Amino acid sequence: MIRKAAAVWKGTGRDGTGHLSSESGVLATTPYSFKTRFENEKGTNPEELIAAAHAGCFTMALAFGLQMAGFTPDELSTEAAVTLEPEGKGFKISKSALTLRAKVPGLDDAGFARFAGEAEKHCPVSKVLNAAITLDARLV
Repeated sequence: MIRKAAAVWKGTGRDGTGHLSSESGVLATTPYSFKTRFENEKGTNPEELIAAAHAGCFTMALAFGLQMAGFTPDELSTEAAVTLEPEGKGFKISKSALTLRAKVPGLDDAGFARFAGEAEKHCPVSKVLNAAITLDARLV
């Protein structure tokens, strides 16, 4: 399976602008720029998209793990916070912090922690990130 997305950039790094598009059409010439990445201008940025991918991947992996064990969650809500920091002449993604709040009938805290930890390890996005990944998972 191959999934595709494309970026188009015009101009310099600081003053230029670009847009991102995905094969599915969910991203369709979505703007990004220095200001959407390093300031608060409206638009997206690579780190936000990685955070969304990590949150989505992890949450789906957990849903499958719970399903295979006979549990049906009422809700799994995950936030991923990706940290971008300077490294030499560039930047690196140094961390992805997952925060999960879940309602899973019939599951105790120890079992939930085990399922969440397994999902984090087996999520393909977790595997591709060359960063420290943290997980804060709690039943609510």
